[in-house]
Amino acid sequence: MADLLADDITMDTVTLHVDDLTGMVAYYRDALGLTVIDDAKGVVRLGRGTTPLVALQHTPGLPIPGRGQAGLFHTALLFPDDAGVASTLASVATVAPDSFTGSADHMVSQAFYFTDPEGNGIELYADRPRDQWRWQDGQVQMATLRLDPNDYLRRHLTETGPVIPGSADPAVVGHVHLQVGNTDDARAFYVDTLGFEATAQMPGALFVSVGGYHHHMAMNSWNSRGAGPRASSLGLGEVSIVVPGPEDRAALADRLRHHRIPAQDDGATLGFDDPWNNRITVTEAAASEHPRPMAEASVAS
Repeated sequence: MADLLADDITMDTVTLHVDDLTGMVAYYRDALGLTVIDDAKGVVRLGRGTTPLVALQHTPGLPIPGRGQAGLFHTALLFPDDAGVASTLASVATVAPDSFTGSADHMVSQAFYFTDPEGNGIELYADRPRDQWRWQDGQVQMATLRLDPNDYLRRHLTETGPVIPGSADPAVVGHVHLQVGNTDDARAFYVDTLGFEATAQMPGALFVSVGGYHHHMAMNSWNSRGAGPRASSLGLGEVSIVVPGPEDRAALADRLRHHRIPAQDDGATLGFDDPWNNRITVTEAAASEHPRPMAEASVAS
């Protein structure tokens, strides 16, 4: 039984339960410059080009999640270069400036943070080249340093200006950051059971990846310390991971059975919940419905 996930996994579409579907589509389309890829049965998938990044599932009537509840901290959209981040940053600054919540130089990347109209966190970022990342004792060195968004725009915004809806500029889901009750249980599940490797830990937060990336997923308890399993609510619906092939999905299914984690496997999708009822689904790259034009960018700059 393999103990680790494959090195070349990719993070896939993040599904959100939303109340105001029209308003949420408008934000992701007009502010973030995503394209509506398909709209069927109350689910609108938006992305860049033909790559879905976010699926908005219309689920009216669900309660708004409490601040201390487990769930989504942010969905992080990874761009191949600073110009792509800058054009999207300029778009949000024009269309929805009040949604901006902060920015940071993390040493491995430069990132900008937003909150959508229903309170879901979003990160836009570009990685620094891997040869500039610093590792010590198997841990990647990250920090939260000052990053001036106006200076970043002056340096990186190209003559094309802000991105417009329908742009085919590439982007992928680079990582997904969750809120959990505690990082010890998060490590037991995501590292010891699923097969991620821990790449960094700081007070109240754990970062995990495969293939030497700084992180494909993160979990923190900064706002949710002690949180138990989630009740149904608006916000996070599903985190999707793509593995290279059927043997990788089968190996993960074996590990879940070994650790007595309930899972559903229909031969195409493996689905299960983490200790806080955050839903995870795993599919195979061969069965993916869309190309991954930036697949390498999820593990390199």
